[in-house]
Amino acid sequence: MYGNNMSKTIMIVDDEEDIQDLVSAILEPEGFDMVTASDGNECLDKLKTVTPDLILLDMMMPGISGRETCEKIRANPKTKKIKVAFLTVAKFSESGKGALEKMKISDYITKPFDNSELVKRVKKIVD
Repeated sequence: MYGNNMSKTIMIVDDEEDIQDLVSAILEPEGFDMVTASDGNECLDKLKTVTPDLILLDMMMPGISGRETCEKIRANPKTKKIKVAFLTVAKFSESGKGALEKMKISDYITKPFDNSELVKRVKKIVD
């Protein structure tokens, strides 16, 4: 019983492989197809061939940050409509939340996250 999740693809972008594995292990049984990238550049590279329904993007990564990665996703006509949610240890202030709205962020999920909460929020974004 997968509901509306049939063939919904989620890309998890995180420099920590255990986070990639954990998120995949939580979401795959819910019927999502998972694509992983370990940094912003790999994410942008994979977006040339894959169009996920949602990108879960870590904010703090070596190289280009999650924020810069999101700006590049939004700047590209082919990828600008893809839903992005930040997966982050950061807590946002009100002004920070305003910046997220400007970048059209669907949600931000703080680490460590509750597994069922992650599933619920991902389903809400992609349904």
